[in-house]
Amino acid sequence: MRTIQISVSLALAMLFALAPPMNDPASAQTAPQAKATIYLANPLGFSEAGQEFIDHSLVPQLTALGYNVIDPFKLTDPAEIARILSLPPEQRRAAWKALDPQIARNNSDAIDRANAVLAVLDGPDVDSGTAAEIGYAFARHKPILGYRGDFRISADNEGSTINLQVEYFIRQSGGDIVFKRSDIPIALGRMLNSQR
Repeated sequence: MRTIQISVSLALAMLFALAPPMNDPASAQTAPQAKATIYLANPLGFSEAGQEFIDHSLVPQLTALGYNVIDPFKLTDPAEIARILSLPPEQRRAAWKALDPQIARNNSDAIDRANAVLAVLDGPDVDSGTAAEIGYAFARHKPILGYRGDFRISADNEGSTINLQVEYFIRQSGGDIVFKRSDIPIALGRMLNSQR
């Protein structure tokens, strides 16, 4: 019984640590839009370690702050993907050819439903799917926040952080690029509040 009480106390302490203080004037400017939906553009779901980070770190941080998070890797039935992966090569190619447009449509529909996009920009270059989602979100007038926790250089030149066109879309959407996961809540709240 004591272990359960400690776990609940620890969970509550973590939630309060993530939430801005109620009497802090800055929290009124950075608090998330009520029930805002965030599309999480990222390549992390392709690896076990990346999906662990999303499921056990990034998404819980955002949901604890009141955001609804759409993880595109959860939009397609994992049983269908497992079934395709178990097929012989010729059948597998045909099955992917049939499923790929559905995956892309699910993702674009989810971006359309979202209030904003949070894009993970890690890697030696921004993932091509993530870059496409950023471009689509920009065209649909969605604000985009970039998160790059990767310290490697990934820019076209010294004047940019990542690919200059991708960075342009992020900044012109009213968004920004942050470099620490702990900076995401404030930047996301500020970006959403400026869109009102």
